[in-house]
Amino acid sequence: MNENNTTSSSASGSQTLDPRPQTPAPPGSPGSPLLNVTDLHKHYHIGGQDLHVLQGVDLDVQQGEWVAVLGASGSGKSTLLHLIGGLDRPEQGSVSFEGRDIFKLPGAAIDRYRNRHVGFVFQSYHLLPELTALENVLIGAMIRSSILGWPGRRGEARKRAIELLNRVGLGERMGHRPGKLSGGERQRVAIARALVNEPDLLLADEPTGNLDTDTGKQIMELIAELHQQGQTIVMVTHDLEIAASADRRLWLREGALAGEEG
Repeated sequence: MNENNTTSSSASGSQTLDPRPQTPAPPGSPGSPLLNVTDLHKHYHIGGQDLHVLQGVDLDVQQGEWVAVLGASGSGKSTLLHLIGGLDRPEQGSVSFEGRDIFKLPGAAIDRYRNRHVGFVFQSYHLLPELTALENVLIGAMIRSSILGWPGRRGEARKRAIELLNRVGLGERMGHRPGKLSGGERQRVAIARALVNEPDLLLADEPTGNLDTDTGKQIMELIAELHQQGQTIVMVTHDLEIAASADRRLWLREGALAGEEG
């Protein structure tokens, strides 16, 4: 499949996404951040040695802000994103969402945080190969619902998933499985899946890392459009050009934030 041609035709058919409704300000004083990361440490025990990946990271993210975290491979970018999303736990420090430390919540509440407030976009898409594009998007909504509650929510979730796939330019491809889609189309499916539950926070881990330059630009245009409509985004990348559209750019070096540019 010619990825450039296929993805370009999909992009030309994309529509403007609906603006996100304004959500209430988080608890605390005016201007309190949506996300607050404080003194975050993470290490792994590998081959008899301790690898200190994060060593005291501090980060505030305001509602509606787009923050890009840059750094070389192995600098701790993905680890930071996984901790923010509640996919892993730190040895020290906190990740607070709307004023509440997610790591002080019981396990079921952390699961709800991930399912209801966070959308993930990964470099490798993580689509289920046996499911169609539409079914992959629906997975996110299905996980959020209880087994008993899903039949009642299925129709509304399906309508939302179809709307999102149309608006990322895949209205005519939603019945295709990932093996029949180009890399750019797979990433568009992944973005639609991340948005199906209308998350407060979108986490993107090298979202263009597996794409050619032209397709990567189309994905970044889509992410920029989401930001313009109010989506809060934390994105990690090694590419300064990719990060250029963000409100702020920060650098991770040897597990610590080494600089910032607005």
